[in-house]
Amino acid sequence: MADETRMERRLDRLIAHAETPRTAAAVIATVTVTITIAAGVLMTFADHKNFPSAGTGLWWAVQTVTTVGYGDRVPETPIGQVVAAVVMLFGIGFVTVITASITGAFVARNRRDGQSAPDLAPSTKLLHEILERLDRIEAATDDKHS
Repeated sequence: MADETRMERRLDRLIAHAETPRTAAAVIATVTVTITIAAGVLMTFADHKNFPSAGTGLWWAVQTVTTVGYGDRVPETPIGQVVAAVVMLFGIGFVTVITASITGAFVARNRRDGQSAPDLAPSTKLLHEILERLDRIEAATDDKHS
C-alpha cells in the first residue's frame, strides 16, 4: 500500500516483532502498559483537581483501559473528558486491533508454511460410519418392539 500512514507502518513493525505467541503477548502487554501509563500521566495534567497525583491518574487509566470503570475517579474538565474518550477508544479498539492483527499474522504464517488445518475427510468418513451404526441400532431396536 503506497499511502500507508505512519501509524500503519509502526503497527506493521510491531506485528513483525511478534513471531511467537510469547513475543505476541509481550507486544500486546507493552502496548497496553504504554497506553495506560501515558493516559494516567496525561490525565494528571488534564484534570489536576480530580487527579492530583500520577497514582490517581494511573489508577483511573487501569480501570479505563481494562473497561472495569469503578467510577471512583471521573474526569470533570472538558479536556479530561476528551482524554478519557481517547483512552476508552484506544483501550477497546487499538488493543483489540493489535491482538487481532497478530492473530491474523499467525494464521497467515501457518497457511504459508503449509500448517493449515488437518484434512477433514477422515472425520467426515468416521461421522458417516457412526450415523450408519446408529441407523442399524435404531432399526434393530424398532424390530424388537414391533
